[in-house]
Amino acid sequence: MTDWLEHSVQIEVAAPIDLVWNLWSDLEQMPQWMKWIESVEVLKDNPDLSKWKLASGNFEFSWLSRIEKIVTNQIIQWESVDGLPNRGAIRFYDRHGSSIVKLTVAYGVPGWLIKIMDNLFLGRIVESTLMADLERFRDYVIAIEQKEKEGN
Repeated sequence: MTDWLEHSVQIEVAAPIDLVWNLWSDLEQMPQWMKWIESVEVLKDNPDLSKWKLASGNFEFSWLSRIEKIVTNQIIQWESVDGLPNRGAIRFYDRHGSSIVKLTVAYGVPGWLIKIMDNLFLGRIVESTLMADLERFRDYVIAIEQKEKEGN
């Protein structure tokens, strides 16, 4: 029996929604700002599917994910179809010159493990990691935007 844990974090990025969307929706670039994501490979024959590898220290997980819903500049929703059970959505909110990025991730944990874990402690670790990922993404976007401005 699997229990699902869910976490949400959000950040404001001082960049236009088009740029924020374009950078995030390029899934294979995610390892540049997501600390534990080692690789993402979008399948050539089915771009709605992607192979993910999460690695940190001595543990490694992989899964195949399917895009369930995509609305340009608004939402990318996914669910794993094989491997580590997870699902979630990244939502984008246009603030006319800046953007709000909200990440919600849910993942399956075996029921027996939930009984011996401190969910509050785990939740704080996961949420602080996700928030740090969003902060790195914000910095990544700002750096890209700055390079574009300097190039013009």
